[in-house]
Amino acid sequence: MAESADVEQLLTAFRKFAVHGDTKATGKDLTGKNWAKLCKDCKITDGKNCVQGVNVSCSLTKVGQKTSRVINYEEFQKALEELAPKRFKGQTKEEALQSIHKLVEGREPTNVGVTKVAKTAAVDRLTDTSRYTGSHKERFDDSGKGKGREGREEIVENTGYVGAYKNAGTYDTKVKPEK
Repeated sequence: MAESADVEQLLTAFRKFAVHGDTKATGKDLTGKNWAKLCKDCKITDGKNCVQGVNVSCSLTKVGQKTSRVINYEEFQKALEELAPKRFKGQTKEEALQSIHKLVEGREPTNVGVTKVAKTAAVDRLTDTSRYTGSHKERFDDSGKGKGREGREEIVENTGYVGAYKNAGTYDTKVKPEK
């Protein structure tokens, strides 16, 4: 019973890494990029002499199809079997496989290095559209939402009058009484 739960957690981790970063992914195939991310996030690669990035990419090509850069769940398990003795050198093959499964089970991709929104007073002051002046003030409405093209470009009215002329459209009223 415990073994089936472990296999289920391993499958869940495989699917989470398979869909990471790709909106069209189905979760059935793991790309080479996501395989490397799985190995890094689950601490399979240690950066030392045991398991490095070269070992990760080589294990992918050994278990996967020769022309493809994706692996399915069965090939994923074979790749873990390939890396287990290298990662856990002092253990038997079965113990190493159990240890590497424990590293992967229940894990999901991390988002380390993702830019966070700054919430400092200086940023708030710079992004407060109610304090904008000059031409920048014209780009936003009262709620702070951008006006789009209307706010960026000066729209030309081909009425025949100069832009600042206050009596635009009054020519006909002045000329008609003279008839």
